[in-house]
Amino acid sequence: MPTISVFYGIVIRMYFNDHAPPHFHARYGDDEATLEIESLRVLAGALPTRALDLATAWAAAHRAELLANWSRCRENRTPARIDPLV
Repeated sequence: MPTISVFYGIVIRMYFNDHAPPHFHARYGDDEATLEIESLRVLAGALPTRALDLATAWAAAHRAELLANWSRCRENRTPARIDPLV
């Protein structure tokens, strides 16, 4: 599973050829959540409130890049790195 960004201890990844809807995985320590790209809602798992807030703020700022990476992963192509939240 390629890592596409890392910031404040949060690791953002996407699986190759993953199931719909378009989403990404955010891990913070032992916690992990799957977030839908369009709505930024949590599909599965959980993160601490602050980590979830940071992950959703980052995703909102990079939604187009996330969707482009989703398409790349669906085609089994390596996704591009996305700038971290600063």
